[in-house]
Amino acid sequence: MSIQSSIQQYMTEVGQRARGASRAMARADTAVKNRALTLIAAAIRRDADLLRAANQADLAAARANGLAPAMLDRLTLSDQAIATMIAGLEQIVSLPDPIGEISNMKYRPTGIQVGQMRVPLGVIGIIYEARPNVTVDAAGLCIKSGNATILRGGSEAHHCNQALAKLVQEGLAGAGLPQDAVQVVDTTDRAAVGALITMPQYVDVIVPRGGKGLIARLIEEATVPMIKHLDGICHVYIDDQADLEKAVKIAFNAKCHRYGTCNTMETLLVARAIAPQVLPQLAELYQGKQVELRADAEAQAILQGYPHLSAATDEDWRTEYLAAILAIKIVADVDEAMAHINTYSSQHTDSIVTENHSRAMRFLREVDSASVMINASTRFADGFEFGLGAEIGISNDKLHARGPVGLDGLTSLKYVVFGHGEVRE
Repeated sequence: MSIQSSIQQYMTEVGQRARGASRAMARADTAVKNRALTLIAAAIRRDADLLRAANQADLAAARANGLAPAMLDRLTLSDQAIATMIAGLEQIVSLPDPIGEISNMKYRPTGIQVGQMRVPLGVIGIIYEARPNVTVDAAGLCIKSGNATILRGGSEAHHCNQALAKLVQEGLAGAGLPQDAVQVVDTTDRAAVGALITMPQYVDVIVPRGGKGLIARLIEEATVPMIKHLDGICHVYIDDQADLEKAVKIAFNAKCHRYGTCNTMETLLVARAIAPQVLPQLAELYQGKQVELRADAEAQAILQGYPHLSAATDEDWRTEYLAAILAIKIVADVDEAMAHINTYSSQHTDSIVTENHSRAMRFLREVDSASVMINASTRFADGFEFGLGAEIGISNDKLHARGPVGLDGLTSLKYVVFGHGEVRE
């Protein structure tokens, strides 16, 4: 048997087991699902040292292979990352279980009652690069929402993902749920991805979390529907009626809190009237972090003398840097800012800093992005920060789910009818 056919057979078996487990998960009650999540959190806390060791093995291999700094940042399982995984699971436990919830009940003139019930999607395939925390976030959300999941992590996080998978399956078994409800693909062969995205008989939806190359491949090859986003070209617009202290704090945090995340600001837009006051203050902070600034002509004139300054090109407005690089453009007002955002944004996350309520509300209505913010850092566009417990990904699609995808995003609605013997005339 060829390697290709053996991987196809392996993935078919994984899909069959997931489909069987999805039926058990769909009927599992809330207490049992919460018990599994609590046991997984306890196992992660207990085995934190083993997880760190597995992560160090992955990091050593990644550095030897020349992995980019942004990817190394995503790959690192710090003490804070482990604590956040545990807190995320505990938060998911505390969230209401959406499954079985009936809403929008209405009596019809015929006497029947019509409503909608929230149900699991079924089997969710998740393909991701570098981030070992996704293994736990995705598992936790899928368990609580009554789904089975097939996780295919990147080869760079193989040791850590496998260690986490054992803890997840330990928690499932301890709660009396099928271990096949969460399966981590144990081959790093790319053919496994090709098989996973072309098994609609076993997989109901694919959630990819990775770079443009991965997403482009999946768009071309997948026969399973996807919840996806291509990139995060996020903006902060500082209005001429902004509070300067807030503006500086937000624009610094949005860029420098972490460089390698999809909710990091990549373009700063500043109203012309306030630019001479706010840009020098920000430049001083950015210089401390050695951030390269790529600015339009007006901003360059204000920032003369900044050591890492160059002229912005049209391509800079379209680029997700995931690095210590920031594009800066001066605009006339909120209208020009929104026009720029709606032209160049990837519809991920955009923020306005202003004390003018009517402008802020216009920004909320007219900026066509998955998350739109007033006086807050774009770094808040995150499932944990939004109170979802965690996220399975961030979608800048418009259909089914948009923004951080939590429990509700992993469910669907079906119509239910309560009758009393009525027949249609």
